[in-house]
Amino acid sequence: MKRSEFLDEPPASPVLTDYDRGHMKLYMRVLDAATEGADWREAVAVIFDIDPDVEPERARRVHDSHLARARWMTQHGYRHLLRDGRE
Repeated sequence: MKRSEFLDEPPASPVLTDYDRGHMKLYMRVLDAATEGADWREAVAVIFDIDPDVEPERARRVHDSHLARARWMTQHGYRHLLRDGRE
């Protein structure tokens, strides 16, 4: 994945965004890595192609914000997907 394909932080919104819809696969990968106990530094290097040794603050921000949004999706965002599917 190239840097231009994602933001450093996903939009903070109480509703599903176009960014969320376009980054479902990325969210799943971040969730899978966290569930499997992968080190966040390895996950951010593999998933986002960011070297955490070169850009430690950015790497942590990108990882943590996308993981938080991915978790939001599992708790709240999926409802918006279901509702959208019925409309």
